[in-house]
Formats: sequence, C-alpha cells, structure tokens
Amino acid sequence: MKKRKGLKIFLGIIGGLLAAVILFVAGFLIFGSATTLKVQDRAPVEISGDVSAAVSIDEPVTLMTWNVGYGALDEREDCYWDGGVGVYGESAEVVQENIDAIKAEIRSTNPDVLFVQELDVNSKRSYYIDELGSFRDDFGSAYNSTFAPNFKAGCVPLPITSPTGRVEAGISTFSKYSVSDAERIQLPIPFSYPMNLFNLKRCLLINRIPIENSDKELVLINLHLEAYDDGDGKAKQLAMLMDILQEEYDKGNYVIAGGDFNQTFSTADYAKYPDLGIWDCPVIDAESYPDFSFVMDDATPTCRSLCKPYSDADKTDFQYYMIDGFVVSGNVTINSLETLDKGFKNTDHNPVVMSIALNK
Repeated sequence: MKKRKGLKIFLGIIGGLLAAVILFVAGFLIFGSATTLKVQDRAPVEISGDVSAAVSIDEPVTLMTWNVGYGALDEREDCYWDGGVGVYGESAEVVQENIDAIKAEIRSTNPDVLFVQELDVNSKRSYYIDELGSFRDDFGSAYNSTFAPNFKAGCVPLPITSPTGRVEAGISTFSKYSVSDAERIQLPIPFSYPMNLFNLKRCLLINRIPIENSDKELVLINLHLEAYDDGDGKAKQLAMLMDILQEEYDKGNYVIAGGDFNQTFSTADYAKYPDLGIWDCPVIDAESYPDFSFVMDDATPTCRSLCKPYSDADKTDFQYYMIDGFVVSGNVTINSLETLDKGFKNTDHNPVVMSIALNK
C-alpha cells in the first residue's frame, strides 16, 4: 500500500509539473501573439517634418544608406545571432555614444536622402533608448522623415541564458525633399508559427517625391532583407522588390532602392574578401534585371562578421562582406559611389554614399 501511495504521489508531482510547463508555454505563446508586430500587406506611413523643397531633373542628389546596428554593435561587441554570445550594448551610455557618433558622421556627409536600418525605438538590447526620436531631434528641421517597423516582440526568449527581451525597431528614411506619400509594404515572411512571433517581419519603406515640372516621381525604397533564413525567404523578398521596381520604372518614374540586402551583387568583386565559412553570402545576378544598375563599392567592405569583438583582434581573422548598396533604374545617372571606411567603430556596417542625377 505504501509503495502504491508513493507512486501515486510521484505521478501526481510529475503531472503537476507537466501541467505547469504546458500552461507556461501556452501563456508565453499567447503573450507572444499579443505583443508581436501586426502587419498589413500595404499600409500608409506618417510623414514627419515640414520640408517643401522639390527635386529637379539633372540636379545632383546625394544618398546615404547605413545599418546602425541599433547603437549596440560597435567594435567591442559580438552578437549571439551571428555566432557570438552578446545580446546587449555595453551600457546605455555607450549605445548613446554610438548613436551620437553615427549622427555626427551623417551631419558631416550631409546627404539629401538617408536610409537607416536597425533603428530601435523601445528595446531592451539598446536600453530602451528612443533612437528614432534622437535622429528626428537632430535632423527633423532639415528633413522629412518616415519610419516603418519591422521588429516588435514583447520578449524574444533567446539566448536562454540571457534573453533578448523586448524589441521594437525598424527602418527610417530622411529626405531633404518634400515627401508626398509614404507606404510600408510587407515582404514575404519565411518563418512559420511560433518562430514568426519572435523574428523580424521585414518590409519595404517607400517614399514618393514629386519632381519639379514633371508628372513623374522619384521613388525611394529603403530595405533590410532577410538574414537568418535558408535562402528561400531572401529569394522571395528580392523577387517582390524587383517586381515593384519594374512596375514603377514602367510608369516612367525614377527609382532607387537602397539598404542592407544581406546579399552581394554579381557586379561587385566579392572575391576580394575570402569566404572563411562564417556565413555564406548569396549573390544577386544583376544581369537578370537589365533595366537596373546594381551598385556596391568593392574597395571597402560594408559589413564585418560578428562572431567575436573587433577591437584588439586580428583583423585578418574576420569575414568581410559587401551587402549594403543601391539598385538604380535606367533613367538615373550614377555620378559617384563610395563606402566610407569607418573601421566598424560604432556599428558592424560601414555607410555607403552615392551621388546621382535624374535623366531628362
């Protein structure tokens, strides 16, 4: 009788523990579903700022794209998601220092159009600093700005030892020219439930700028394509992007897409930066899209591997990539293109700057 009673108690304890685990997991998934980013296929985006300038045909336009690594991926950091162990910036003070240094470089370059990726607005990993607000405080008087969220989760549970926690982030475009319309377009999501609750929901941020004495528009597309899929997601997102670019170009509009492609272009000499087996970077075949120019400056890499900190390390023991650049329609002339070598001091990406003119 005592043995049966002991077994009954043991089974009761095990059953209670299993029920508690099931309730915890169910509750966490309900919480994840309630706090994840809710998306629409297409949604209007608010335009901030009071800029009235119009762009003109043949007028030089300078564009800059920069993945700012949410102010936390400076030279002292690695990243769990890229083979390291880190999740957060060193401190709130360091994150703010990185953001301030990035903004200072932007002011020095003084672009007419700025594409920013990985900008946090309310995330544990960047100590809840409103980086979008910081950018708008500095640039709001001279630029129209738009923002499209691509990552929101009440709690990202990985890594188990130090969960990423709350994340709210996105991409932002700043324009010295008046933006008449802005839209967020959802890209295909390669992750299924429940993983899609805790992954980015990547998108395109489209700004439309009227052209002086023309019925055509300058269409600016800011992007940050998939990084952590098996390759199928990248392919579907690229196909959707190129369909939109072609549609706009067929209307006679001038189209520029820029940002972090998480892929390199066949037009770049990517063999300059040997593959160390850290991450297999896909290559976009530019010849498949004859109406567009795919441009990256291969003189300087735009990104470095994050498997370990960069400062005080052997710089030959890192993998370097060219994954940031621009796609430009055939009615746009490229005057210059340069990746600015900032030594990955404040973020794991270098900025890319391009000067263009719209053809008559």
